[in-house]
Amino acid sequence: MKVKQISLEEYDWNASLSSLHINANVFLLFISPKFKEKQEVIDALRKAYQDACIIGCSTAGEISDVSVKDNTISLTAIQLEKVVYKKVSVEVDDMSCSYSAGQELATELFNENLKHVLVLSDGLNVNGADLVAGLKTKLPDVSITGGLAADGSDFCQTFVINNGKIVDKTVIGLGFYGEGLKVGYSSKGGWDSFGIERLVTKSDKNVLYELDGQPALRLYKSFLGEQANNLPSSGLLFPLSMRINENTKPIVRTILAVDEKEQSLTFAGNIPEGSYVRLMKANINRLINGAEESAISANKELLETSELAILISCVGRRLVLKQMVEEEVEAVRGVLGPKPCVTGFYSYGEIAPFEEFSPCELHNQTMTITTLSEC
Repeated sequence: MKVKQISLEEYDWNASLSSLHINANVFLLFISPKFKEKQEVIDALRKAYQDACIIGCSTAGEISDVSVKDNTISLTAIQLEKVVYKKVSVEVDDMSCSYSAGQELATELFNENLKHVLVLSDGLNVNGADLVAGLKTKLPDVSITGGLAADGSDFCQTFVINNGKIVDKTVIGLGFYGEGLKVGYSSKGGWDSFGIERLVTKSDKNVLYELDGQPALRLYKSFLGEQANNLPSSGLLFPLSMRINENTKPIVRTILAVDEKEQSLTFAGNIPEGSYVRLMKANINRLINGAEESAISANKELLETSELAILISCVGRRLVLKQMVEEEVEAVRGVLGPKPCVTGFYSYGEIAPFEEFSPCELHNQTMTITTLSEC
């Protein structure tokens, strides 16, 4: 595997592309929604690399090496020399189709040599938890990582790159096949829980109506104080920790929308009735330590031999860390060492197992890392 990673700026992206000099067969593009000439960049790549697979998505910030940027494209060119790949895409009419979309994607990708799947999805029109559940039904023994596209903190419109097209309501899966691929992955948070644990007494998939028999939005607002005036964006700073039962690890869920009439909260992932939730708040040092722990877990089998690291972190983490956001990326680099190219983006949801031998889950507010190399 050969990898080259560059950051494209509006004013000189043509010159940057001409410096690639790699016989790439896969491109990953993590694109700011505000990058004006994104289609022109894609067209130029398709002209220069007619047989290459070009995928990507919109972001809430682009990760290039140890920098976190806006209004750029984090472009990664990959030359796979031993590993076979296959791209599949599925259109999603609405959120109710998310589970079947995951099943369809997995069915089209599966064969006995499938080693890993990278998933990039529309971030607003897909239920990420249902998507992952659908994928797992058909790929129980295959590692899956990826994330949901973002749109800064606007939550208006996200997109994915499906070869030469910029589209929404679409999920892309890139399958890697053969024993020549080494993969590492992990997902860690670093938030502090506070307050009492509450029972989910009424919900419908990712819409939460009642906690302990009380209207969910009213109860949630009571904890936020003045921050309640800035919902739903302020909800990124106060996610929920959810556990299905005593035997499952807590999963973090982030708010996408509120409904004053219904007094409900809509989350990026499902909140099943009968589960338990607690409010969470930021601890900057723990967030950075969480990113470092994720890198340690993702890299433990590769012993600093990975060629590429794909970092998918949550927009909520970026809003909390503010000017310190690059410290979580630097913490990852410190663990992975100087060798791998580092790319990634800030997302509306992260897809990964917690660590090796764990089932894949949809996460919010985590740093999710995928490391890749050929052997």
